Amino acid sequence: MEGTAKGLAFRGYRREDGRVGVRNHVAIIPVDGLANNAAQGVAKIVHGTVALAHPYGDLQFGRDLKLFFQTLTGCGANPNVAAAVVIGAEPDWTDRLAEGIARTGKPVEAFAIEQHGDLRTIERAARRATEFVRYATGLQCQQADLSEVVVGIKCSESDPTSGLAANPVLGRVVERLVAAGATVMFGETSELTGAEHVVAGRFKSREQQEKFWRCYNEYVGFIAGEKAHLLGSQPTQGNIRGGLSTIEEKAFGNIQKIGQALIEGVLEPAEAPPAKGLWFMNTSSAAAEVLTLFSAAGAVLQIVTTGQGNVAGNPVTPVIKMCANPRTVAAMSEHIDVDVSTLLRQQMTREQAAGLLLDALVATLNGRLTGAEILGHREFVPTRLHRSA
Repeated sequence: MEGTAKGLAFRGYRREDGRVGVRNHVAIIPVDGLANNAAQGVAKIVHGTVALAHPYGDLQFGRDLKLFFQTLTGCGANPNVAAAVVIGAEPDWTDRLAEGIARTGKPVEAFAIEQHGDLRTIERAARRATEFVRYATGLQCQQADLSEVVVGIKCSESDPTSGLAANPVLGRVVERLVAAGATVMFGETSELTGAEHVVAGRFKSREQQEKFWRCYNEYVGFIAGEKAHLLGSQPTQGNIRGGLSTIEEKAFGNIQKIGQALIEGVLEPAEAPPAKGLWFMNTSSAAAEVLTLFSAAGAVLQIVTTGQGNVAGNPVTPVIKMCANPRTVAAMSEHIDVDVSTLLRQQMTREQAAGLLLDALVATLNGRLTGAEILGHREFVPTRLHRSA
């Protein structure tokens, strides 16, 4: 599928707030770790629901609590979610989360465990979840344009094949998506080290460029303040085994993902892009964390390039995996949705490889399951900023 991405259409679920989803989940969202048991209990009983289990939400405060609520609210509000059931240990925070999701206009109801216990809560929540599944499965897909899509992109377990093939192919597709009016987010702040000046030079405005520098310097300054050696974390042990020796080498492969597209601006973690185009989000480089933040920011589909092999998925968004390492493709074929390994053998052009990824993207938008979805990878990892009270 060579050429531009303009005019590409798909069939999705148009939500009450006008946004378009490509999945139709009924989400069961625990407000805190104490509510995981009840949330998972509902998901086991009611087919067609997914529980977003996590260990947090207890005695958080300040910026950390704000990000926590923004993450859970954003995931519940995501266009891939048709309706949500919120379960918490106590009523105040439970109602707060449900009210945030309800602003989208979608059906949502809150259930507190205090004064009810797990069994009564599971029964009450399961009855409402059953109604929500009936509602969701009665919705009809509608025609939508690629310009309405919000996509998150990331690389994980990179090796030289990532920078030589997979990431440049993704970069070509990102250029096409942006040109077609779509919205794309990338992040991984510390992983830009060595190439941060290249990224800074891509911002459309001086104001956003300066914001990027503040975010970047604060992030790497925190790392430096810990007086820890990052080797083994950045690059990871998998990166090193694959042949990446320094963070700078990894960074220049990483930034191939955005091609030559210009960047609109900087997003805080879990912040939804205020306009179309390419956006940088200030995130860690941990795969499941980044996928969770992008879902909270409204991504309906995510693309992960991998060299050594990555298995992370997300309970809200489908995650497409693309790989150019023939050994990984052979060993982990069940995880790889797009194989571009023949590009390194010069048996495929970059344009043809970009066409393969675009084909997979449109097929996924239209409902085809990714490997991560088929295998049940639903990693949900909210980002923590500091210790609890």
